[in-house]
Amino acid sequence: MKRTSIFPRGNCTLSRCFSLLLILAFSLALATTAAAQKKKKKDATPPPAPTSNTAAMPDEQRIDYLISEMMGAWQVGDIDKLHKCIADDISVVNGFWAPPIIGWANYLTNYNSQRARTQQVRMDRTNTLIRLSGKFAWASYQWDFSAVVDGQPDTAQGQTTLVFEKRGDDWVVVHNHTSLVQASQPVTPASTITPTPAKP
Repeated sequence: MKRTSIFPRGNCTLSRCFSLLLILAFSLALATTAAAQKKKKKDATPPPAPTSNTAAMPDEQRIDYLISEMMGAWQVGDIDKLHKCIADDISVVNGFWAPPIIGWANYLTNYNSQRARTQQVRMDRTNTLIRLSGKFAWASYQWDFSAVVDGQPDTAQGQTTLVFEKRGDDWVVVHNHTSLVQASQPVTPASTITPTPAKP
C-alpha cells in the first residue's frame, strides 16, 4: 500500500514544520497537564498539623486538658504520654507516709511498681480549680479511684494539687502533692434525751 501525505511532495519543508509544530504542541500539552497534576497533588496535601492540639486554647483550658491526658495515661499505663505531662525534675508528695519522690526516674520506678499490682484502673476527677500566675500555675482537684489491687477490688478518694511550669510553649507538672482521704466511720449521734428539770 502506498503512503500518501496530506501535503504535496513539493512542500516537504512545510510538512516537517507542521510535524515539529504538532510535536511541540503535544509536548506542551503534556507538560501543562503534568504541571497541573503536580500542582493539584501539592494543593491536596494537607496543611502541616499544629505542634499541639491544644496550642490554640487559653492556658487554663490547656492545663485542664493536660490533667485529663496525664490521668488517662496513668490509668492505661502509657509511659510516653505520661512523661510528656511530667517534668524530669518533678517532686511528688504522695498520700502515704513516705519521703518525697524526686525526679522522673524515681517517679517512674514507683509508678511501675504500683501498676504491676493494679488492674482495671479507673480514676475520676471532680471539683477542679486552676489558677495562673505568669509562667506558673496550680490546680487542685478531688478524685475517686477504683481498681483491682493484688487481686482484690479497692477504692480510694483523695485530693491532689499540681504545680505547673510553662517551659517553652508547653505546660508540665513540676510538683504533685496527693493526699488520701481516710474512710470515715459512721458517727452515732449523741443522746438527745433532754434532762428532766429539777423540782423545786
